[in-house]
Amino acid sequence: MVINTYKYVKETGPKDKYPYKKEMAQKTASILGIGVASVYRILKDYKEHGEISPPVTTKLRPTFSDKIDDFTKSAICKKVHAFFIKGELPTVEKVLSDINEDDTLPNFKRTTFQKILKHLKDDIVLWRRKYLHKIKKYREENRRIFFMDETWVNAGHTVNKTWVDTEIKSKRRAFLEGLSTGAKNPTSKGRRLIVVHIGNEDGFVEDGSWVFESKGTGDYHESMDAAHFENWFEKILPKLGENAVVVMDNAPYHSRRQEKTPSSTWLKANIQQWLRNKNISFDEKELKIQLLNRVKMVKNQYQLYVVDELAKKYGVEVLRLPPYHCELNPIELIWADVKGHVARNNTTFQFAKVKALLSEGMAKVTPDRWKKCVEHVHKEEEKFFKLDFIVDDVMDKFIIHVTDSDSTDTEQSASD
Repeated sequence: MVINTYKYVKETGPKDKYPYKKEMAQKTASILGIGVASVYRILKDYKEHGEISPPVTTKLRPTFSDKIDDFTKSAICKKVHAFFIKGELPTVEKVLSDINEDDTLPNFKRTTFQKILKHLKDDIVLWRRKYLHKIKKYREENRRIFFMDETWVNAGHTVNKTWVDTEIKSKRRAFLEGLSTGAKNPTSKGRRLIVVHIGNEDGFVEDGSWVFESKGTGDYHESMDAAHFENWFEKILPKLGENAVVVMDNAPYHSRRQEKTPSSTWLKANIQQWLRNKNISFDEKELKIQLLNRVKMVKNQYQLYVVDELAKKYGVEVLRLPPYHCELNPIELIWADVKGHVARNNTTFQFAKVKALLSEGMAKVTPDRWKKCVEHVHKEEEKFFKLDFIVDDVMDKFIIHVTDSDSTDTEQSASD
């Protein structure tokens, strides 16, 4: 595109307006909405080699946040909350010490832990608050609320004798590590099954499971994709009934946008066309940054999720969990039961046997068990409602204490 545009400018542009390479390069950059330096680089590459070299792709390294699963992040949040509940201000040193002493959690260095805490920032609290108010409203309206999620098991899924011998810590380790490992069945190897399901107080939705074999041995989320998930979801929706609510997390395959909205990587001409398609007026002389500002003002109107729009067709509403709050989804407790059944009975480590045990485990989950898990989540929701007020109170006391100390120091200095 750059070469062709440059040639067009050179061949058709008035010589008095574009007498030199510099002016032609600037005009090319302006037309395409890219930097002049990029035009020069491509022209140089073309002149030296007679062709355009493909851009060098670099493998993206996972960030520290990517390496830590959501269950660990959720556990860290709980540790922080525990200090507020005790009326203490959670300093980095206090929380880090508490986490590093917990044998169900990984150890962190101080610098890494500070980055994690920064990542778990205030906007999550706002998201949680909005979620809690919405789900409370839906319950008051007697709407049927369904909870969905996915999990995985592999051929080596079994109970490890080194697990802490208490129910709470066993379940927590099951959540945080997904699997435990035995001497002859390392969990990072072997064929893996991924299962997606949905249910509520009445039990799992009949014929609602989606079980398939993962193609890789990495994070099971990598085996999911939006198109297949949306296909499964649309088959489920008619079973839920109108006015139902589906609670799900914000995984990428749950959150594909219906259309892309312009960003700084878009060509200026494409941004202009997008604005025209939306009947949004703009001046043809406006800079790219001005056009993007116009997009920003209306962006939220066009950032619709595919699954949300699918749900609306069946009179169903999607409610997304706040990040790192798996304790607000009762199906997480159900998965712990199902995977526990597989682990306790997996003696052969054969894939077919594990698949059968997975089906058995799901069949053994009764509506009564679902009801108890949902009731447990109700209590967790109430804890969070109270927690946010506790946090405010503790922070206010800390601020008052600091302010009073500062005032006293100032008065003392004045008297001196």
